[in-house]
Amino acid sequence: MKHATQAALDRLEPLLREVRKRTALKENSRGAFYHRSRALLHFHEHGDGFFADLKTNHDFERFPATTQKDWKALLKKLDRVLADGIPVR
Repeated sequence: MKHATQAALDRLEPLLREVRKRTALKENSRGAFYHRSRALLHFHEHGDGFFADLKTNHDFERFPATTQKDWKALLKKLDRVLADGIPVR
């Protein structure tokens, strides 16, 4: 599974706009979000599908990110991670 290309990120732009609303995050490069200096969220593509790797409990966990339903679930999980505090490791 490869990291999302610019063309893939174009298709994910509505989701990226929502992620950018989380002011605790910094987008160091398009689609790669950090909290302080630690990587927290980035995207992959596989065929016609998209996936997000979100750091939870010290490790990255992969979530589907193709449909708007996927996006809603991912944003909810991201908000929980931010509210609970970012794991340090």
